[in-house]
Amino acid sequence: MKLVEIPALDFDLAMSLDSGQVFHWQKTDNGFVGTIGDEPVYAEQSGELLRVSQGRTELVRHYFALDHPLAEICASFPNDAIMSAARRFCRGLRIIRQPKWECLATFICSSMKQLAHIRQISLALRNRFGDQRHVENHVVYTFPPAQRIGQASESELRECALGYRAKNLLATARLVSSGEANLEGWYALSDVDLRARLCWLPGVGVKVANCMMLFGYERLRSFPIDVWIERVLREKYFPRKKKMTAQGLREFSETYFGEHGGYAQQYLFHHARTALRKSAAARDSSTPKAPARPVTAGLSEFGARNEKRRDARMASCSQEQPETLEPKSFRGSE
Repeated sequence: MKLVEIPALDFDLAMSLDSGQVFHWQKTDNGFVGTIGDEPVYAEQSGELLRVSQGRTELVRHYFALDHPLAEICASFPNDAIMSAARRFCRGLRIIRQPKWECLATFICSSMKQLAHIRQISLALRNRFGDQRHVENHVVYTFPPAQRIGQASESELRECALGYRAKNLLATARLVSSGEANLEGWYALSDVDLRARLCWLPGVGVKVANCMMLFGYERLRSFPIDVWIERVLREKYFPRKKKMTAQGLREFSETYFGEHGGYAQQYLFHHARTALRKSAAARDSSTPKAPARPVTAGLSEFGARNEKRRDARMASCSQEQPETLEPKSFRGSE
């Protein structure tokens, strides 16, 4: 196997691929196989080096955001206990730059699904509607373009385990393939306008829109709130404020976590889903949990500025999807 080496400081390949951003990469040999757009890629890591299939170096650098100043980004996080623990646990995790249509379609399919189920849906769509590629003796499939999915029937999509999501994915695929939803053209929009355009698409609410903004448009301030993140915010930041609204949590997260809030969110999510979940599983579930100590650093200033706006509706994405506060959510029911 002929591989090319790429310097990869402050990067953890396995953690980044397993952090709920992308769902199609498969572990094999000493690394992972998958596609970046239409290109098949094999990648493995040894210390601070990535070894990737020939001809893919620049593609891999861009996809895994190896140019992001990760130390500076992490230094910008709030200095509180839970954020500091997540930062230490997730060292090397980077926000992956995903192809826009693939990112949008995947997260439309993800609502109310566990990570394993999202992977099954993604691979089923690829196997049925994508194109076959070969890399280092492995077979992989590209994610099907919007036009190809738009030409399928709803029943065909349901056969890929989409359930009710098939209708939304089909409708959005047709809007994208017709050009009515110009994903590339929306790149120049402001965050507010971009979120509003995304929420206009079938199957997209605030949460999915923020995921698309973060992973598809590299809007690193975007802070998606799923069940895991909502739980972290309520238990760690507002343990004594039982009536904190979803709108209040959004306003808090957009202000408190700053310009790299998307990175902070991803670190909090991965830490909660792995380290905190394992810790909780070790406890006797019948034993009441002691109230969490509040994280107070920086919160009083936020509260003073925003208390009067708690019940204001968000300017964009007013039609919030009902799955936001359900007991299950994309990336949220494991």
